Amino acid sequence: MAQSIYITSAEGHSGKSTVALGVLDALSHATARVGVFRAIARSTIERDYVLEMLLDHDGVDLPYDDCIGVTYDDVRHDPDAALATIVERYKAVEAQCEAVVIVGSDYTDVGSPAELAYNARIAANLGAPVLLVLGGRSAQNQTQPEQLGSSLPRTADEMGQIADLALAELRHGRAKLFAVVANRAEAGNAEETIAAIRRSVDAHRGEATVPAAGSQTSVPVWAIPEDRHLVAPSIRGIMRSVDGELLSGDPDRLTREALAVVVAGMSMVNVLPRLLEGAVVIIPADRSEVLLATLLANASGTFPSISGIVLNGGFELPEPVTRLIDGLGSSVPIITTELGTYETAVRIMGTRGRLAADSQRRYDTALALFEQSVDTDELLVAFGLARATVVTPLMFEFQLIERARAQRRRIVLPEGGDDRVLRAAATVLKRGIADLVILGEPFEVRARAIELGIDIQAAEVLSPLDPVHVHKFAEEYARLRAHKGVTLGQASDTVTDVSYFGTMMVHLGLADGMVSGAVHTTAHTIRPAFEIIKTRPGVSVVSSVFLMALADRVLVYGDCAVIPDPTSEQLADIAISSAATAAQFGIDPRVAMLSYSTGESGSGADVEKVRDATALVRSRAPELLVEGPIQYDAAADAAVAAAKMPGSDVAGRATVFVFPDLNTGNNTYKAVQRSAGAVAIGPVLQGLNKPINDLSRGALVDDIVNTIAITAIQAQGE
Repeated sequence: MAQSIYITSAEGHSGKSTVALGVLDALSHATARVGVFRAIARSTIERDYVLEMLLDHDGVDLPYDDCIGVTYDDVRHDPDAALATIVERYKAVEAQCEAVVIVGSDYTDVGSPAELAYNARIAANLGAPVLLVLGGRSAQNQTQPEQLGSSLPRTADEMGQIADLALAELRHGRAKLFAVVANRAEAGNAEETIAAIRRSVDAHRGEATVPAAGSQTSVPVWAIPEDRHLVAPSIRGIMRSVDGELLSGDPDRLTREALAVVVAGMSMVNVLPRLLEGAVVIIPADRSEVLLATLLANASGTFPSISGIVLNGGFELPEPVTRLIDGLGSSVPIITTELGTYETAVRIMGTRGRLAADSQRRYDTALALFEQSVDTDELLVAFGLARATVVTPLMFEFQLIERARAQRRRIVLPEGGDDRVLRAAATVLKRGIADLVILGEPFEVRARAIELGIDIQAAEVLSPLDPVHVHKFAEEYARLRAHKGVTLGQASDTVTDVSYFGTMMVHLGLADGMVSGAVHTTAHTIRPAFEIIKTRPGVSVVSSVFLMALADRVLVYGDCAVIPDPTSEQLADIAISSAATAAQFGIDPRVAMLSYSTGESGSGADVEKVRDATALVRSRAPELLVEGPIQYDAAADAAVAAAKMPGSDVAGRATVFVFPDLNTGNNTYKAVQRSAGAVAIGPVLQGLNKPINDLSRGALVDDIVNTIAITAIQAQGE
């Protein structure tokens, strides 16, 4: 039977989707099979965006239709029959999982006192303890009419009173309390809020407030602070609210949050001073001069950057104006609606933020807030979930991030003009994985980040043409390459190349490592490292490995990216470096020197090269467990190993696979990646004095994040 947790709230708009995502993420790092279940959905016609967001998480592999219990109509028609259906459908999900996150109803029946009681009944019948989410903000009373998502914070006493009422309902419904989260709490009042809720919990102590795992003496209480970007509506949400259509602009910018609303119902000169950062601007469609002025102001850099424009009234723009807008090439979304100004403003003010997987900023913000505010180790202990013996790709990626966070390092990203790099940088900064330096013209890089709706404010953005750094780097590069006849003038030209500039930062200690290659070739990325960083003492070559995250373990493959046809000495270097890399990432190194022959069964130049390399490894690193020559099946499969190489400490249990040449290694890692569904993390360069890592030019944002984490971990060992 799977362990489960039921996440519900005492009212609507408490932000329990943020808590559900955080809990799901934490559980997926501790167990291989995590499921989600939505007890009550609004309808079967319109897809539930919370469930879709949770199902999109990498740790979940369940079809949407299987994960819904009933609809509100079902509950209204026959509550008892609906409850029976919920239990039946939940059990089908539970049978496929080790842990299940159950999300309660959304309070579409606003003001119904029976809704929490019904959620309590569901939780009790599913045998799932309740994680109660309490909203830290009043649902009414905007603090500033022009600020979207703003509302009055509740006092600690008010939070205690709400907890009292909710806990009484849970107790009456015989639901067990697992934990309480005060979401969107006032940041400066967190301790008082937690204390007030804890007093309420203690007052309701008894069987109903004992955590399911029985390992805690008290129920955990946590407080998550509000983040404006998380609660503000997206431009896509606003477009949906006003029944609008996208007239022009970048569709990707529809995920950007609208932090304020400006009604531009006045002349152009009076509108411009009233523009606000991140605002959505409502402009009557027949005021084309205001529209053009707003677009120009946004492009000028001397006015705030707006999130979007809504043209109301349903008037068609004149052809010359449309042509002029097209010529400006603005990426600001312009939405048209038939509604009048008042109705447009009312609907926009009533639009609420949604946590969805298509907004990386919201997703990262939600996870970061949860991780910073909730003790996930305490959560897992209370949950009673034993740590899994297998290591899934998701678990391994989480371990990388956790290790990088433990000792944050400063990583330079030379390719600040690439959107993937900027998006990855935003994730790295928000999740606290590393400190970053991004190369590029500061205004251009930061302006593009704003356009993408991502936050890189915590990064240093540095121009590779910065005269102070160029002069310093040129002098050092000329000194290093004097034996090659490099002059100061030549060095000044060379170090303005972003790869050289970034490498010089690492060399001089201005950064701990570098990640590049999203838009540059491998040669362009690592050539400066060969010239400047150079190899470690005792290592003759720079090589690479891929960390191959299989379904239940992580293997190391080397070399799959750098040396085409290594000699015996180079193969030995690769093996020793790969074993060291494996150990650095928590993998016990057992090295298999691969060949088409196992043991003494074969002969020929290729086999002898591997045999000689194995002997060199044993003499240079006698503490390593190494076997070779050995075939892949004998190295990886215990049954084959028992027949071909019985008694070996490596055969059938190898974790580090050293390929005889680049052709074999590169094709093998790709075959395993595609055929076995493995996640290939890398290439990770090894053998350099300081960490420099190369990206594939087809790298995804997640690949870049992982490589930054790997580079930071490598730098921790420096």
